[in-house]
Amino acid sequence: MRSDTERNRRQLIKAAARLFENSPTPVSLAEIARHAEVSTATAYRHFSSVQEVLHAFRAQVGSELRDFSEQQTTRGMARLDAVSRYWVSLVLEHGGAMAQMRSHRGYLERLREDTGYLKPQAEALAEPLRQAAEDLGLGDLGDEALYLWNALFDPRDILDLIKSGHTEDDAATHLIAALRGALIGWSTADRHQAG
Repeated sequence: MRSDTERNRRQLIKAAARLFENSPTPVSLAEIARHAEVSTATAYRHFSSVQEVLHAFRAQVGSELRDFSEQQTTRGMARLDAVSRYWVSLVLEHGGAMAQMRSHRGYLERLREDTGYLKPQAEALAEPLRQAAEDLGLGDLGDEALYLWNALFDPRDILDLIKSGHTEDDAATHLIAALRGALIGWSTADRHQAG
């Protein structure tokens, strides 16, 4: 991709994130283009819809999480703790833009269809979750471990915890503890069904 083309794409994603962070009303692609200081036609060459810009933004944040996860030297629960805490910090850094993602389809359906914006996040978490489950003696929970993590670490709910008075560290600590319990509970239910 040419450098000006890549720059325009980055500007559009950054402008969309800023607008969604602060806008209580729907944002148009023309408005994103204006804030990115590119033409509306240029915006439409990169993205067919506002939702597509949001997907690109979420993929970008997921890539940050994946890169952080790959750099970790710890394993198991310690690695999962670090990656989950980093996610909470990313949600707080990007605020309202992180809470804009909505889909009528469930997480597992989108994950298994290899929905682009979920892929980097899943890559960041798959191995830490597998190792954590192993540390806890649970066996590999596969995609369902990702499902549990996603249910607990939803950006809207993280922001809600912060707005209700929790600190970043406190929110992350509680969510990680809840995830540990959810992983154990899920595995226990699987064993009871199998037995």
